[in-house]
Amino acid sequence: MEAMQITQPVNIIALRRRMLIRAGLALLVIVCGLSLRWCGFPLGLPAFVVKYGGSLLWATMVFLLVGVLLPRLTGRQLAALAMGIAVVTELSRLVHMPWLDAFRLSTAGALLLGRIFSLWNLAAYAVGIAFGVWIDQIAATRRLTPPIETARTDRAHPRSSA
Repeated sequence: MEAMQITQPVNIIALRRRMLIRAGLALLVIVCGLSLRWCGFPLGLPAFVVKYGGSLLWATMVFLLVGVLLPRLTGRQLAALAMGIAVVTELSRLVHMPWLDAFRLSTAGALLLGRIFSLWNLAAYAVGIAFGVWIDQIAATRRLTPPIETARTDRAHPRSSA
């Protein structure tokens, strides 16, 4: 006789809330990454900060977007999957085909896939994914919205019957 597996009921509202929070955080990270890419040098930031800061934020975005698509995975599972995506993306830079190189020369291709292979990017990705895990944990453990029910104020200040 097979042992019955007891599963916890899925809280759809909590899953959707977590997905929305992750999507919002991903959008914020994208804005920060694009701002760093386009405004970093004009603001006088060092090339190291612009390049590897962008890689760090790219990996954070990947972590958060994987979390949006697969909200039931644990943070550890999401981190492993995001790191896998990051490694494959970095290794893909070693593959050169005319259509792929042409795409990499476009703005979208440079932002999504990058252009030049670098082992340092893998370190930046690991830090970015760790950052993603951290902000995801903060979002999960803190109330980001006010409670729906609040204490009744009429108990503290009774109304007069006059």
